[in-house]
Amino acid sequence: MREQLTESDVKKIQEEIEHRKLVVRKEAIEAVKEARAHGDLSENFEYHAAKKDKNKNESRIRYLERMLKTAEIVSDASKDDEVGINNTVTVYFEEDDEEQVFRLVTSIRGNSMKNLISTESPIGKAILGKKVGDRVEVTVNDNYSYYIVIRKIENTTDDSHDAIRGY
Repeated sequence: MREQLTESDVKKIQEEIEHRKLVVRKEAIEAVKEARAHGDLSENFEYHAAKKDKNKNESRIRYLERMLKTAEIVSDASKDDEVGINNTVTVYFEEDDEEQVFRLVTSIRGNSMKNLISTESPIGKAILGKKVGDRVEVTVNDNYSYYIVIRKIENTTDDSHDAIRGY
């Protein structure tokens, strides 16, 4: 499946790739050279750790570049009265009789521990495009679903602190 990215996501990914190529790659190569100079490579823990870090960085670069090549660019613009990407949404969970606030983001920025809910999650899919006052059924699987009511929608423009997920 193609990853859905906003222009902001693309920019963050490009910045991470550039940083990894220009800064992290050089540091990793230096660490490998330094560890190699310590002698016997078969029992040289520093050498193996440095090689592992270097390979991990190269793998992350390939992963991000592949993501950019196959991504579908989506707009984070939405109508003022509809839930869209980067909107902060207050919802009421009928089953639990409580409210929760979260921001709807693309899947590469999703982090439920920071109340960043992905558009690919059951809640994200259910509320995308809905309006204040809408009662929405969130289907988790074939056997379970629940209802939420959208109480408030705020347009959030600052996504600069959102991190791109690892793999």
